[in-house]
Amino acid sequence: MDDDLRRKERRLQRRLLVKLSLLSREMEKYNIAEYMNLLNDPRRYFAVNFLGGIARGLGVALGATIFAALVLYLMQRLVVLNLPLIGDFIAELVRIVNQQL
Repeated sequence: MDDDLRRKERRLQRRLLVKLSLLSREMEKYNIAEYMNLLNDPRRYFAVNFLGGIARGLGVALGATIFAALVLYLMQRLVVLNLPLIGDFIAELVRIVNQQL
C-alpha cells in the first residue's frame, strides 16, 4: 500500500513539474516579467502609452486623409463621365469640398 501511494505521489509530482515547465515557457513567450516591470514603473508606463497613442492618432489621420483624397479623386472622375443625375450631384459636392480647402 505504501509503495502504491509513493508511485501516485511521484506521478503527481512529475505532472506538476510538466505543468510548471509549460507555465514557465508560456510566461517567457508572452514576456510577462517585462510587462510586470512596466506596470511597476508608472513613468515608463505613461511614456509607452503616450507614444502609442500619438502613433495611433497619426495613423488614423493619415489613413483618413488618403481615403478622403481617393474618394474625392473618384468623384471627380465620375463627373467627367457626365452621368445625368449623379454627375450634377457629385459636381456640386466636389465644388463644395474644393471651396472648403
